[in-house]
Amino acid sequence: MKRFHRISAVLLAILLLLSLPAAWAAAPESHSTTVLFTHDLHSHFLPQADGEGGESGGYARLKTALDRERRAHPDALTVDGGDFSIGSLIQTLYTTQGAELRTMGAMGYDAAAVGNHEFDHTGTGFASMLNAAADSGDPVPALLMANYKPANDNPDKLDIQRSMAAYGVQDYMLLERGGVTYGLFGLMGVDSHACAPSSGFTLGDMASNAQRCVDALKAEGAQFIICLSHSGTSEKRKLSEDERLAEAVSGIDLIVSGHTHSTLTEPIVVGDTYIVSAGPYCQNLGSITLTWTEGGDKTLADYHLTPIDETLPEDREIGLLVDQWKRLVGGTYLGRYGLTYDQVLTRTDFDLPTPESGVQSGSALGELVADSFLWAARNLEADAPDLFDVMITVTADGVLRAPLAKGEITASMAFDVLSMGVGSDGTSGFPLVGVYLTGRELKAVAEVDASVTPLMPAAQLYMAGLDYSFNTHRMFFNRVTDAQLYWRMDYTYDAEVTNPDGTPGEPGGNSAVFPSEIEDDRLYRVVTGMYSAQMLGAVEGKSFGLLSLEPKMADGSPVTDFEACILRDANGNEIKEWYALAAYLQSFGEEGLPDRYAKPGGDGRKHVSRSWNPLELVTNLNWIGAAALLVLAAAIALAVFLVRWLLAAKRRRRYGGGRRNRW
Repeated sequence: MKRFHRISAVLLAILLLLSLPAAWAAAPESHSTTVLFTHDLHSHFLPQADGEGGESGGYARLKTALDRERRAHPDALTVDGGDFSIGSLIQTLYTTQGAELRTMGAMGYDAAAVGNHEFDHTGTGFASMLNAAADSGDPVPALLMANYKPANDNPDKLDIQRSMAAYGVQDYMLLERGGVTYGLFGLMGVDSHACAPSSGFTLGDMASNAQRCVDALKAEGAQFIICLSHSGTSEKRKLSEDERLAEAVSGIDLIVSGHTHSTLTEPIVVGDTYIVSAGPYCQNLGSITLTWTEGGDKTLADYHLTPIDETLPEDREIGLLVDQWKRLVGGTYLGRYGLTYDQVLTRTDFDLPTPESGVQSGSALGELVADSFLWAARNLEADAPDLFDVMITVTADGVLRAPLAKGEITASMAFDVLSMGVGSDGTSGFPLVGVYLTGRELKAVAEVDASVTPLMPAAQLYMAGLDYSFNTHRMFFNRVTDAQLYWRMDYTYDAEVTNPDGTPGEPGGNSAVFPSEIEDDRLYRVVTGMYSAQMLGAVEGKSFGLLSLEPKMADGSPVTDFEACILRDANGNEIKEWYALAAYLQSFGEEGLPDRYAKPGGDGRKHVSRSWNPLELVTNLNWIGAAALLVLAAAIALAVFLVRWLLAAKRRRRYGGGRRNRW
């Protein structure tokens, strides 16, 4: 019997040993993946002051951070979520040199998505950039774009397609690294497409194209799927396009999310999909490490953001490449302005930060820019109007791309503030345009700032020539309580002038302010950047049809072509937004910016009230406010009636209802 048990034990042990290879084979293999990521780099080749005494960004420092991560993770992938262009003077080489892609190639990027700002030079500019990068022979990252194609009615469609093919732009790609086959694809988001009105491309559905790419990549052997999405996330779930994408599409392991400039200190997890963002302007390098099995299990092993700041040494090779781009900019684009890259224009003894998104307030930077437009129209335009002609200038939150830090202000810093767009001359920078609005429409412009900004923060406006007040608690589209025109005499620095009241002005400028009432039916000249002017036509849609602005020519006829409204100098050159600012700054010379720009919230020309004072809430009502007040009064009356009816009904029930017989 004992012998039988021994034989049985031996046979059982043999069976167990024989079954182990099968069990090992059946167990899912475990992998580890590290992805290094950026997005919204916006041509930040060089460090910028961070407003706190330090510096942020710069590709030579970014390369140092990348090398450190790669030493720790030799099989790491390096990717970008789009908007790698438009944001510094080096972008002026975009169409001729493809400097952004060539520098990313030198830093070892594997792939990148395409963002809306890649189309600031239109679809043909995008094609020229692709040709320049491909023709250079330098290493460049793969470009992935699955749901964005040249429109059928685009007259340049074939040329753009040829350039995309020559570069190798594709929907998706396979990449083998460390024994793992990765599948990568790129997407353009709904909002980012709306921010590229001159692209000449059409947007395909995000979810269906993403699922198509996932299915195709898996069929071709991809084990881990990465989406490079220029769509973004938001605290408001309905606006968080990449979260909705993760909910709608199965099989995406990781989304690198760009466009909304989000900085996620922890990944967002939606189902089995991780969503990551590192912040804009080369502020951070993101790194995520996931352990996973082919059965679908994933575990977050590490996630961190490395600040790209002055504590990092600069990589010599990338530093030399950036210096090469700077020299090219100085010899080409800046030469026509008589400026150099690091030329000091003036100085400031205080910081001028960019406006805080979503917070309705004045802004010293915004008001400085608006003042510079007015100064340029007075001093640079070939047919400059009379000094005392009424003119209003406008800029918007969405075009103010960089702050001005305490200290010296250089030509490149002025460009950084207003770096968006391209003119009709094909060169970087939106030009100034002059259109006409009625006084009634001017008041509507102030109402746009007061009422549309909460719905669209980038639409917050900063003006010169118009003072106005509004209360954020009043009825939408009836928030403005007061608006009036003014002359500010400090726009002239080169001659003695006579003030409107007949008193002598002061040589070198006068800071007196002279208000006047707005005449509803009079035409007033409004100067702004091309992008902001084109957006005036969108006001009606954003205000649900309650506000309407129609830019006009001097004779009152509607503007049909904004290029006919471009401000030009005596030589016929476009007056760019950024150059208006640079020239205005230069006019201050060694004395530096005056103290009126020292208050971050502005000098009071835009007064934002958050008072609940009843009188402030109901004075100066327009028809919208009056109608809302009548509806509110009717609702209150109805509520009072219902309460009284219910109380009466309750009393009737309590006492049996109707008249009672006293007998």
